[in-house]
Amino acid sequence: MKNTRTTSSFRDPSGYVFIEDGSIKRVIKPVYFSQYKSLTESGFYDTLFEKKYLIPHKTVQENQNQIIIEAQKIPFVTYPYEWSFLQYKHAALLTLKIQKLSLQNNFTLKDASAFNITFHEGKPVFIDTLSFDFYKENNPWLAYKQFIMQFLGPLVLAKYFGQEHLKMLSQNLDGLSLQKLSLLLPVKSYFSPTLLTNIHLLAKYDKKYESDKKTVNNNLSKASQIKLIDGLYDYILNLSVNEKTEWDHYYNQINYNDVAYQFKKEFVKDWFLSIKGKSLIDIGGNDGTFSRELKEQAELLIVADVDANAVEQNYRQVLKNKEKNILPLVADVLNPVANYGFNNAERFSFVDRVKAQNLDACLALAVIHHITLSGNIPFSFSAQFFSKMASNLLIEFPARTDSWVQFLLDSKREFAGHFDFYNEENFEKEYTVYFEIIKKEKIESSERILYSLKRLNP
Repeated sequence: MKNTRTTSSFRDPSGYVFIEDGSIKRVIKPVYFSQYKSLTESGFYDTLFEKKYLIPHKTVQENQNQIIIEAQKIPFVTYPYEWSFLQYKHAALLTLKIQKLSLQNNFTLKDASAFNITFHEGKPVFIDTLSFDFYKENNPWLAYKQFIMQFLGPLVLAKYFGQEHLKMLSQNLDGLSLQKLSLLLPVKSYFSPTLLTNIHLLAKYDKKYESDKKTVNNNLSKASQIKLIDGLYDYILNLSVNEKTEWDHYYNQINYNDVAYQFKKEFVKDWFLSIKGKSLIDIGGNDGTFSRELKEQAELLIVADVDANAVEQNYRQVLKNKEKNILPLVADVLNPVANYGFNNAERFSFVDRVKAQNLDACLALAVIHHITLSGNIPFSFSAQFFSKMASNLLIEFPARTDSWVQFLLDSKREFAGHFDFYNEENFEKEYTVYFEIIKKEKIESSERILYSLKRLNP
């Protein structure tokens, strides 16, 4: 049996995660035996499973030295800095729901990291089985400060200053300090009772008592904690952002007609069937319009886009239609998230996570001209990137005569000549280093070409 300890699981003294022959397992150490047995025997774990709050697990081994559990496998784990505003909000609300339910059952969350949540089967789910502890009467919620730093803080910064601030955990894995949050927020935030209490005053007292490590909310009754949670829940539930983005409602402003649009949809479906695909990543997939054509055939459809509003539109459709196999995420192809954390091995890069999936297919529609002309990325570099995504690639190539290409070239002004290489011939030359061209077809009533490619070294 191949047994590999996960490098992202080492901070919790209660246990750690390892992978055995593709299964996700967790070792529970004796220090957590009493909590685990109580959570199991009381039926609280089962309650969380039934509500789909916590990823299900089962006990597979038990002795005096350790308990080993096997968790349901999540195909693709996303991180907080890859979520749209609504996804982030729903992750925060789920954490509060779990804490309230825990208190009502005499348990509590000992940590409230945003990394304890990921998205699975269309919704957020809690994935840290060992985050629960016994509730002690009048003891404060020790994870409260962490919740503010990793959930409320980013959401409020996004509300006031834009959704880019949802990415802050990529550079601050533990969240922004309370003092920084308080300094960054505008003066008008002081007029919000929730923000005044949970950020500004908390930051003030946290700084005051930092030296002797006193807890700000000592001797807080269970009823008071539930009231605190309810207040945070109501505030976050009503949070919103009003930020227009370049690709918002993109398919209402596309530059090809209905004939071309329908042709492309049919081509995508035929291509996916021809390769007998079951899993796919859609790079620059916007609101998931074309990936959604494949939802009856696919087991997993990862739809990645740089535009957080487009990702949110996709997520809303996932919720509305209960599309369990579509996973929307925010990803910038020109700057995909890297490996972060200790030894660069706690949070895994976008590329590494995609490669680990061994996906059947990659869709890249209406994106190569932006990568090449907006990002100044040579064809050889983008070909290498796409070769890491999947064994089959369907990519759309807009010719130089395409209106969007002309617009992008014109924007280069005196440097437009540097992009003389942008043509069919050079595209094929560089991409055939990594791929074999299986099919090439011009999209009807457009200046665009669809290439069906197969990776040379699967």
